[in-house]
Amino acid sequence: MTGISRRTLLQAASGAAVLNATRSFAQAKETVTFAAATFAEAGRGDKLKAWIEKFNASQDKVEVQPVAIPFSQLANTVFTQMGGGGGPDLVRFDQTDFFAALPAKRILPIDDIVDASKYTFQAPDKFLNVEGKRYGVVFELANYQLIYNPALLKGGEPPKTFPEFLAAAKEATGKGQFGYAFRATMPERSGFWQDLTNYVYGFGGNWADGKQLTLNSPKVVEAITAYKQVYDAGVIPKGADAATYRRMFWEGKIAMNIDNGGVAGIFAAQNPNLKFAAAPSPFPNRQQGLILTALSVNANTKNKKACGVFINWMLQQAAQSELQGILGAASVATPVERPKADLERSPWLGVYDAQTPYALPQLVLGFETKTLEIQQVVVEQVLKILVGNADVQKTLDEAQSLALKRIERQ
Repeated sequence: MTGISRRTLLQAASGAAVLNATRSFAQAKETVTFAAATFAEAGRGDKLKAWIEKFNASQDKVEVQPVAIPFSQLANTVFTQMGGGGGPDLVRFDQTDFFAALPAKRILPIDDIVDASKYTFQAPDKFLNVEGKRYGVVFELANYQLIYNPALLKGGEPPKTFPEFLAAAKEATGKGQFGYAFRATMPERSGFWQDLTNYVYGFGGNWADGKQLTLNSPKVVEAITAYKQVYDAGVIPKGADAATYRRMFWEGKIAMNIDNGGVAGIFAAQNPNLKFAAAPSPFPNRQQGLILTALSVNANTKNKKACGVFINWMLQQAAQSELQGILGAASVATPVERPKADLERSPWLGVYDAQTPYALPQLVLGFETKTLEIQQVVVEQVLKILVGNADVQKTLDEAQSLALKRIERQ
């Protein structure tokens, strides 16, 4: 044999055998694709992919492949694929898309692959159980609370009641600073709806009772009246979009803001020297909005059992703890105690976590799939109240009538 020893050939043959065995092992694994917008995010995306690799390393029969799709494209992309009989096996849906996928039969009940009795789920888990069947598990919960800058408030303390809040906002306004900020323009329709919903929940109201719309109920009227009071008080940068007033907050120009924990995390990242804090929103009731994302199984999957292997791994304490650490201020499917060091560094994390039992999705409960149509009507009518000084009760009566007609036509 010219130039090659018998030993070298044996080593090469042995290496090839090992390589082929490795390939066969990898090929024997059942592959599950998992689509999520978070995989496309800077920072969190890479950490989540590394978290999934820990699952893959622990398995000899299942492998999860993350599929990164930007948030603005995820719903259209996945629903189109599902409509054609394909799509990823697992999908992280936001609450609006989850409730759109249900009636379209795009996702499967998972009671046969997830034994709920083995886990202690957080309160919002109940929204993923529909007509006695479970259609997903919580991936991420983002609660809303009052974020405040103690340096801009008298005594450095947050208001506990709505009258105290309004007075504090007025006192903190002036010389280029504002006491508060929220959305009140049609271009910010989605965020406007979120802010309105926090007031409605906080004053003990709801957009529906599960069977009937209640857009003009006494508690909703009270909430929108309060929203109007804040709008008229001269304490907000009128016309500012969320990106602008959130930047103003971390620059120390806004005293208070009701927003989700993800925004608090942005403030901490953008200005590490800003000594902000969080407290329960200053409304009569503790209920506030919730951004709920669910992990669901595509109805087209051929790998349902393998999907169950991953979901059950995700629900284990160690995986939940690491996931919550990656998500930041958000909570996960099961209660997870945060590391003491994290709470000492960012005490506001505990305030957001404590809100979870009182959190409600910012949807029209009972009319989840009609939320966007109802949202359009409500925002248009509330703008008449804010900008045109229309009567609150009469305008919400009109909203009720218009919304009923719109959803009946569909």
